[in-house]
Amino acid sequence: MGVSANEVIEQPILLREDLNGITTLRLNRPQQYNPLSSEMLTELQQALDDISNDANIRVVIIAAQGKAFCAGHDLKQMRSNEDKAFHQALFEQCSRLMLTINRITRPVIAQVNGIATAAGCQLVAACDLAVASEEARFAVSGINAGLFCSTPAVPLSRNLSRKQAMHMLLSGDFIDAQTALEYGLVNQVVANGELEAATRAMAEKIVAKSPLAISLGKQMFYRQLDMELAEAYEFAGERMACNMDSKDAREGFDAFLEKRKPKWSGR
Repeated sequence: MGVSANEVIEQPILLREDLNGITTLRLNRPQQYNPLSSEMLTELQQALDDISNDANIRVVIIAAQGKAFCAGHDLKQMRSNEDKAFHQALFEQCSRLMLTINRITRPVIAQVNGIATAAGCQLVAACDLAVASEEARFAVSGINAGLFCSTPAVPLSRNLSRKQAMHMLLSGDFIDAQTALEYGLVNQVVANGELEAATRAMAEKIVAKSPLAISLGKQMFYRQLDMELAEAYEFAGERMACNMDSKDAREGFDAFLEKRKPKWSGR
């Protein structure tokens, strides 16, 4: 039976696919360039919360439908709400999502297929890894509309040098994918037609490793960044000893010595 012209088929704003331990979360508002509206933030937060409780999921890919990755917050939604409390709640909701990406024990990879601006660039910077197509471009362009991108500045300044980050924040200029690679915002740049395969290959490489080592390692990496050097070494040594005392580490060493593939237990 056909659909009449007056009928509107509601599409989910976030698509999810689980395959072989890899979950792909795909922003699905392509006509609006996949903005991080309050509804999109809610969907992403719920998905990541669910994933954090699912031991079968090993890696998360954040991707997008259409020609853009993410154009930042939904400006129409922001302008339709003049209340400061609404805006503060929106930015707090966004910050919570970025912190969840940081704190979740699964590596999160951004698959950037087009423009990533303002909070969209923030999303890329917040992910553990990022693969971009040659057509991708990045900007924190709020300054062009009279708004300094303060929350995007947090992960941006932790990926780029201070002068590179400040240039982007103060100018609002776009940088291309190759410049983003040179700056350290993304890990890899590939042809547009190879983006899905390249991101998948990166995820599969991680899935092949010990889930326990990946989990411990990601947590250790981010926690030690805020420590003094001696404290960081002490913490890292304790974490490494715990890792070494695991069943997976013993299996990994045995497999290496016996010239075979390891069989990870996650313990």
